[in-house]
Amino acid sequence: MTVVAPLQILVVDDEAPARRKILRLLRSEPSVQVVGEADSGEAAISAIEKTRPDLVFLDVQMPGADGFDVVRGVSAGDTTKVPHVVFVTAHDRYALRAFEVHAFDYLLKPVSEDRFRKVLRRVREQREQGADGSVSRLRDLLDQIARQRGFTERLLIREDNRAFFVSVRDISWIEADRNYVVLHCGNKMHTVRATLDSLETILDQNLFVRINRGNMVRFDAIRELLPWFHGEFKVVLHDKTELRWSRRYVSQRPELLKTP
Repeated sequence: MTVVAPLQILVVDDEAPARRKILRLLRSEPSVQVVGEADSGEAAISAIEKTRPDLVFLDVQMPGADGFDVVRGVSAGDTTKVPHVVFVTAHDRYALRAFEVHAFDYLLKPVSEDRFRKVLRRVREQREQGADGSVSRLRDLLDQIARQRGFTERLLIREDNRAFFVSVRDISWIEADRNYVVLHCGNKMHTVRATLDSLETILDQNLFVRINRGNMVRFDAIRELLPWFHGEFKVVLHDKTELRWSRRYVSQRPELLKTP
C-alpha cells in the first residue's frame, strides 16, 4: 500500500480572520500539514522559499504587494519552488475570468465550506496524477492580468537572502548591467536580474522614458534637459546625475519635447 505524504500547505492573507477560517477548515481535513502563515506579499515569498509547500491559499487583494506580485516573484526564481496556487479573492470579474480561462482554482470570499472542500479535492486529484504547479500557465495568467490591470506598480528585489518590493515611483533612474539592471532609488541601489527591454513592457511610459541603450529615467526625477550635439540632450536629474538622451531615443518619443 502506497503511503501518500501529507499535503504541505501555506496560508496567505493580510486579514487574520480570513486566515483563521482557512485554517479551521483545514483542521478537519485528513493528510494535510500547515507549514506556515503569511500576512503580506513579502512574507509570503519568504515563506514559500523557506517551507517549499505543495499548496498555497493565496489572497489576491493585499496592501502593497498583492497575490499576483507574489506569484510573479516566486516564478521569476527557481521554478522548481513554484507550488500549486489556489487564489482567494473578493469578487473581481477580471481576475475570475482569468482564473477560469487558465484553469486555476479559486475561492470567493466569504469562503464557503462546500466550495473549499471541492477545490481541495481537485488539488489532491491533480497531485495524484502528478500534475505540477504549471509555471507556464501561471505566467500566462500573469500576462493576462497585467494586460487587464495596466502596468506594474512595484518590482521584486532579492538581496541578502530576503525578498522585498520597491515602488516604481521610488526609482529615479535605471541602468543596464549585462543581464541585470541597477535601480537607483535616492541614495540606495538595487540590482535585479532583468533587461531594459523587459522593463519597458511592464513600466508605464507615462512615468518612464528610455533615453539610450543603457538607461531609463522616471520623468519626475528630471530637473532639466540641456540641448547637446546632433539633436541629443543632456538629462540632469534632481540628484545631479547627468545622462545622455541619444538622438535615436529622442526620435522614439517626439511628443515629449513638444511645447504646449
